Amino acid sequence: MDNILLHKRAIVETIIDQLKNISQIEHSRHRSPINFLVNLLCGLIAYCRQPKNLLSA
Repeated sequence: MDNILLHKRAIVETIIDQLKNISQIEHSRHRSPINFLVNLLCGLIAYCRQPKNLLSA
């Protein structure tokens, strides 16, 4: 069970790392849950609005 969870964690961390690099999301300590959600939503919008040729690289 631990190996399965470790593998899933590695996949999630890879996806989050790609989102942070492509969308230039910075890790910061959010003081409120609203601030966290706004930052996350803006990063996802920026990721979705990028040209497709950048995503395949």
